[in-house]
Amino acid sequence: MGMMPKRVKYRKQQRGRVTGEATRGNYVAFGDYGLQSLDRAWIDARQIEAGRIAASHYLKGEGRVWIRIFPHKSVTAKPAEVRMGTGKGDIEYWCAVVKPGTVLYEVGGVPEASAKAALLRVAHKLPVRTRFVERRHKV
Repeated sequence: MGMMPKRVKYRKQQRGRVTGEATRGNYVAFGDYGLQSLDRAWIDARQIEAGRIAASHYLKGEGRVWIRIFPHKSVTAKPAEVRMGTGKGDIEYWCAVVKPGTVLYEVGGVPEASAKAALLRVAHKLPVRTRFVERRHKV
C-alpha cells in the first residue's frame, strides 16, 4: 500500500480546480538542493514512491532525501462498463495536488553533481516539468 492518510473525515472528495501558484512549500527548507514543479498536476502516491526509490537507490545510502508532498486527495473511479447513476465510484488512488513552484523532493548531505543526477532520475518518474533549485541561504 502506497502513501495515504491514516484517516480522513470524508472518504470521497470532489475534484476541485488547481489555480494559482504555490505560496507555501515553494522553497528548499530541509536539504541543500530541491526539485521544483513547473506545472500543476495531481501526483499519484505510486509516482511519489517511485521517485523516492529512484533517489535513494542512486545515492546508495549517502545523504538524505526529503519528500515535501503528501497524497491527501482521494480520487474515485467507477468500474468499466457500468451504467451511469448509482452513485459515486470507489476510491481508486490517492494523490497530491501540486501547483507550479511547489518543491517536491529535497536532497542534502551530498555534492551538487550527485544531487543533480539523483533528482534528474526522480524527475523522469513524475508527470510534471521540473527544475533543479538550490537552498537560498546556506546554514
